Amino acid sequence: MAFNVTRWTICLLVLLSILPSVFGLHFYLEGSEQKCFTEELPKETMVTGDYTAEEWNEDKQKFVQNKDVLIEVLVDELPDGNRVFSQKLKPQGQFKFTSAESGEHAICVFATNAGWFSSTKIRFTLDLSIRDILEDATEAPEGSLSDLALRVRELNHKVGDILREQSFLREHESEFRDKSESTNGHTVTWTIVQLVVLAVTCAWQMRHLRGFFESRKMI
Repeated sequence: MAFNVTRWTICLLVLLSILPSVFGLHFYLEGSEQKCFTEELPKETMVTGDYTAEEWNEDKQKFVQNKDVLIEVLVDELPDGNRVFSQKLKPQGQFKFTSAESGEHAICVFATNAGWFSSTKIRFTLDLSIRDILEDATEAPEGSLSDLALRVRELNHKVGDILREQSFLREHESEFRDKSESTNGHTVTWTIVQLVVLAVTCAWQMRHLRGFFESRKMI
């Protein structure tokens, strides 16, 4: 069946195909300093981190890799603090972890060979890639696919990422709606309690004033 593809559709497909699926971080570690950042992850999402740690060398006046430097990566679920990943790694490599539940995750990085009073300065570069764990299980070797099939698979991955983000946002929206309804319910209850207390107080004051006036034979 023949079909027409508009120019805008082609532009959209090209745009989706060139959108990056990873995002990078670049920061410095001073001595035993620990750097943490948070990332909201949907449930059952695999996060892959490609990193490089370089130590400042005074003699060479530049950052170089030191094999003696060990980098420890910690990943905790927030706000419960459940430990998802903990490992000491080489100065350069890759780590992976999978989110068990949706929500914010704290990713912390620090150098383990630096003492408490060490002035070692480390430049840390990290590229994170977020992907559904089901995608890796269904992927075929790239050498067995044509360029068109690779492009279609890449687009499918991006559509899957969008759908997963939408599901994650719907969960947050549902939680926010439940909290709003609970807050509104508490507000109404507290308003009713205030009105009841005010009515009882007014009735007591009126009765007290009536008794006072009667005792003075003013009414």
